[in-house]
Amino acid sequence: MALVVLIKTWQDAKLDAYSIRKRVFIEEQGVLEEMELDEFDLNAQHALAYADSECIGTARLVTLTGSVGSIGRIGRMAVLTKYRGQGVGKQLLGALLNACQSQGIKQIELHAQVTVIPFYEQFGFIAQGDIYDEAGIPHRDMILRN
Repeated sequence: MALVVLIKTWQDAKLDAYSIRKRVFIEEQGVLEEMELDEFDLNAQHALAYADSECIGTARLVTLTGSVGSIGRIGRMAVLTKYRGQGVGKQLLGALLNACQSQGIKQIELHAQVTVIPFYEQFGFIAQGDIYDEAGIPHRDMILRN
């Protein structure tokens, strides 16, 4: 499988990104459709993974301002079921971590579904705080400092 990951604006990414998010979060995981799109999509950087011409995964990077300067928040990471376990998520996350590095972002946060915490730990993310419910799914905050 020849995989390409592109970083796009919401304007250029929305059809593919929303298609993946709808299939994974809304249809597969039961997240309410009105919770899936939010005010952060418009200004986020969206990573899209393509196998040939098919979009098979997505994730986004939102840049926030905090006490430590710019903070990157990675989220909405989703890979179609039949492509999981093939390195697609690693490439999506890697592309967003590279974007953070090139933008001088020193602190990266995410809300991880509890079942995928080990995936993020491979990249150096550290779980913090208690488990909480987000969209009916157990999550835990994670942080990475560069």
